[in-house]
Amino acid sequence: MKLGLIAGNGSFPLLVLDAARAQGFAVVVAAIKEEASPALESRGAAALYWLSLGELSKLIETFKREGVQQAIMAGQVKHKQIFSSIKPDWKLAKLLLSLRSRNTDALIGAVANVLADEGITLLDSTSFLEPLLVRSGVLTRRPPTEQELSDLAYGRAVARHLAQYDIGQTVVVAEAACVAVEAMEGTDATIERAGQIMASLQSQGQAESSPAFSLSTLHPNAPESGALGSPLRRTLTVIKVAKPNQDIRYEVPVVGVRTLEVMHRAGASCLALDAGKCLLLDGDKIFAAADAADITIVAD
Repeated sequence: MKLGLIAGNGSFPLLVLDAARAQGFAVVVAAIKEEASPALESRGAAALYWLSLGELSKLIETFKREGVQQAIMAGQVKHKQIFSSIKPDWKLAKLLLSLRSRNTDALIGAVANVLADEGITLLDSTSFLEPLLVRSGVLTRRPPTEQELSDLAYGRAVARHLAQYDIGQTVVVAEAACVAVEAMEGTDATIERAGQIMASLQSQGQAESSPAFSLSTLHPNAPESGALGSPLRRTLTVIKVAKPNQDIRYEVPVVGVRTLEVMHRAGASCLALDAGKCLLLDGDKIFAAADAADITIVAD
């Protein structure tokens, strides 16, 4: 049995390749050279081809030559690549011109339709990795605090509203205020930006409480610095959701240990996910990493 794998970035394609091979598939990998990991070279694929993101015609020709009739897309292709210097071939250029919008759903959905027209069926990207889908409940040693529960309830409402427009799937919240919203940069970059924003607030708070500028100088009865709730003491809550009509053939939310590391550096203490709709790329290792960083993970 042959299976085509269209590989983007991250460990997701590696996991799919390993799982498919374990189930007896000969996997033909089309690795996107602007995104995919060189580690694919040593994972035992039946064949591996490095293709540019713009080479849709070559992708189809490769799969047809290899006798591939079923394929999986795995791994992110950064949305901002669409606006880079990559030159689309005639088939992709024609497809792009036909789109009314260039969001992720429209673009990849159109590519999936072209593949189907060519006799190549896309399988769900989670087909071989269902055990890695997040289960519901509090998944870490520490449950969320009252403030974190409040933040994740607010953040879920915001994230689900934005997700229906395919803007992004992640929001970062502090004290029921939206600090950062994901767009083209991806989840980890969004969390990093939220941390930078909070750090800038911290710097402002320190400047305003310095001897050069003090509330107590102007108002002797004013509370000491920090009594009004310094932004530095506010921790971040990260909410990552699936889209209302998520097409898991080509897009599924993923989280790995690296995201936990980014959260820890940014000062985020809580991660909320959609149960059954998000892949934990590192399996149970993510819970150990969360416990070590005192981060709570909740899925609903």
